[in-house]
Amino acid sequence: MVGFKNLGWHSADPKKKSNQLGILAFETGKTMSRLLSIYKSLSDEEMSRLRKDVMKSEGIAFLNSMDEGFLLSLACAERLEDLDRAATSVSRLGKKCNDLGLNRFDLLYTDLKLGILDFGKLEYGSRLIERKVQKMEKLVSTTSSLHASLEALTEMEISHKKMQQWKNKVQVQMQNANVDLFNQKLEYQRKEVRHFREISLWSKTFDKTVGLMARLVCVVYARICVVFGPYIPILPLQNKGGCLQQKEFPFTIPIKEQILPHSGPILSSSKPNIIRFYSQKSFFNEDTAKNNMVFHAAGPSTLGGSGLAMRYANVIILAEKYLDSTDSIDHDERESLYQMLPENLKALMRIKLSKNMKCVEDDACLAEGWREAMVAMMVWLAPMAHNTVKWQMERTFEKVKFNPKPSVLLLQTLHFSDKEKTEAAIAEVLVGLSCIYRFENRHLID
Repeated sequence: MVGFKNLGWHSADPKKKSNQLGILAFETGKTMSRLLSIYKSLSDEEMSRLRKDVMKSEGIAFLNSMDEGFLLSLACAERLEDLDRAATSVSRLGKKCNDLGLNRFDLLYTDLKLGILDFGKLEYGSRLIERKVQKMEKLVSTTSSLHASLEALTEMEISHKKMQQWKNKVQVQMQNANVDLFNQKLEYQRKEVRHFREISLWSKTFDKTVGLMARLVCVVYARICVVFGPYIPILPLQNKGGCLQQKEFPFTIPIKEQILPHSGPILSSSKPNIIRFYSQKSFFNEDTAKNNMVFHAAGPSTLGGSGLAMRYANVIILAEKYLDSTDSIDHDERESLYQMLPENLKALMRIKLSKNMKCVEDDACLAEGWREAMVAMMVWLAPMAHNTVKWQMERTFEKVKFNPKPSVLLLQTLHFSDKEKTEAAIAEVLVGLSCIYRFENRHLID
């Protein structure tokens, strides 16, 4: 196997030439960028940020959980799911390889999860791996440039065709200078496309490219076991020889609804939910990769389990916009915001508004107090709303093309947020905005 001779796989027949990726370069580039994203998310710096900053942030601790074990299990399971999806794509591309090992990468990945492979020479962050990563980053970049160049060329060729049709139909003499300039640009664009085809994944062979990605899949899985292994019992342990040893028992973590002292709405803790993550040893198939087990693990008392995460994220983002705005809100905007709220939140809003009728137009101090409180609340509430939208966009196939940066985790979003606490926080924000707007002779919700 290319790059895996030490694992005992048979190499391909050297006399048999491997085919080039061609049009599959773009699908391959997206898979490669996804692998690079996971790889970068597991660096010492990113893991330190996850544990010290992200997991201890005010919004996550208050709305999601303070339980470090639970949050780490979510992060680990989501990274494993991301890796499973990437490995599925690598396996599919591997079917077109001449190399017998790459052609059956699904078996290697299964053995990898069984913990029976030796990866002592594939250490995360080693010089060898970093060189491979840099090479892959360059390939992703040039493939992205090829994609953009092809789109530009397509538009230019359409314009050229229309121009020729118009010229033949009208039968008039066009200005030669303009035509020559356009033809020069068109020819330059074609040369640029040819150049990027030569240096991008387009001209690379299946065996060479899949070999690079297969190696990185193994490195990433071994790294996940190293960084999450001390906290996640199901992950294989790495012994001194570099071999991964599989643990065989399931992992169950209760959601502990502990609440930090906070100036926001404090509610009684919700009933705990149970999230189960089982051994990944038999998980390699396309159906499993598409199941999104972490996404569907949110219980009924959470926004994700209630199907309200995106709706409430949009409400919070809109409220943030109105808080920062100095303009009035017209009837249609006010009605649109109100209709975004479910019936129970509308009822909660009416109750809170009736209790805050003392917020009158000449009470400047009270209005300013509300503004300060709203700004303080938005510091931890708004980032979670923006992350919810970002998470959705990152995982929409059309939106994510060639972005190797670490992606947002579900635990950073409103998906696992307690429904009651989030609704109370949103109601408080909207009531505060209403009082501010009433003092400033504007209107939010009547």
